[in-house]
Amino acid sequence: MFTGIIEEIGVVANIQRTGESFVLAIEAKKILNDVHLGDSIAVNGVCLTVTSFTGKLFTVDVMPETVKASSLNMVKRGSKVNLERAMASGGRFGGHFVSGHIDGTGIIKSKQSFENAVYYEIEAEQNILKYVILRGSITVDGTSLTVFAVTENSFTLSIIPHTLSETILGLKGSGDIVNLECDMIGKYVGHFIKNLSSDTAEKRKTGITAQFLADNGFN
Repeated sequence: MFTGIIEEIGVVANIQRTGESFVLAIEAKKILNDVHLGDSIAVNGVCLTVTSFTGKLFTVDVMPETVKASSLNMVKRGSKVNLERAMASGGRFGGHFVSGHIDGTGIIKSKQSFENAVYYEIEAEQNILKYVILRGSITVDGTSLTVFAVTENSFTLSIIPHTLSETILGLKGSGDIVNLECDMIGKYVGHFIKNLSSDTAEKRKTGITAQFLADNGFN
């Protein structure tokens, strides 16, 4: 479990590809202070497991399914990535509930400065947008952000200078791909309502009807 509050920006030191999967070696400082084998670290919002580490870097395996579902396949040696360790039980909760299991990717449609903020409009598929609401939370490349506006095929974020300087979002612009994770609570509520509606429809379909009574001699 994560909060979407980025701890530091790491740098991809090496990529070792094998078929559709690969191993990332990422240089970092802060998060290596208490790292252990098997720890979960969100890399651009994707929860990955530490498989080895030194005083300067750590490695993670990226499975084929993760490659297909995220933008990690686009990183290269020297790429900067957002990093966050799994949430500590005794720490402050500054963002929102983030699983590190992204729902898909979006494309930055536009980037526009406005006073002390920068507006990012991001296009996304309907399976993501159905969970995006005005003033709701969404994770973009692992960063917890608040939705400023929503249209039929996009949503807009208003990002402050601190977030832009402390994450890789400040380095991205129009046409760049970002990882997206919708609000976890919203997804669970949506799943529950969908199943409830299906159960209700099935009960109506299979329940006792006037025709059933007539067919069985109750005229």
